Amino acid sequence: MAMLSIDFRSLHEQAAIVEGEVSADDPAWREGDTLPEGAVHVSGRVSAAGEDRYYWHGTLTGMVTIPCRRCLTPTSEAVESEFHFILVEDGTEGADDDPDVFVIPAGAHEADLAPIVREQWVLDAPQFLLCREDCKGLCPTCGADLNAGDCGCIPVPKVTGADPRWDALRKLGGQSS
Repeated sequence: MAMLSIDFRSLHEQAAIVEGEVSADDPAWREGDTLPEGAVHVSGRVSAAGEDRYYWHGTLTGMVTIPCRRCLTPTSEAVESEFHFILVEDGTEGADDDPDVFVIPAGAHEADLAPIVREQWVLDAPQFLLCREDCKGLCPTCGADLNAGDCGCIPVPKVTGADPRWDALRKLGGQSS
């Protein structure tokens, strides 16, 4: 598996274009991450931005498939993001205070971008999707998909007025129901 990386040795002479992918099974992903459907494509430009500092500006694109938040049907959406960051060598003053700064080992000739792509993906990929705006969800009684039709369960009556479970707190506050 090829690593998506930046080679710093020639950047002081000219900027470099970087293109590659971070696969869905890359070790950079962590438990609980919203994983991409396939590889995340990354392209961008990296240039020197001072002594032992490098500036990245690029994009990532990929697909995510997660269950609909109402009916659990697998739902896909494209994820596209433009992002930038600065890479600095370990020990650079102020590097720990800026969320757009990533620290690389001092004297490193290259850096793996996969952990940075992972962080950007986690920020941009949706945590929840709807299969459609008018999704009816699942029946709370039998679990049937209400988008496929009525399940035949007796509807649960809606509570009107004040909820009696809050009466004790209302009495403490001097309110009555």
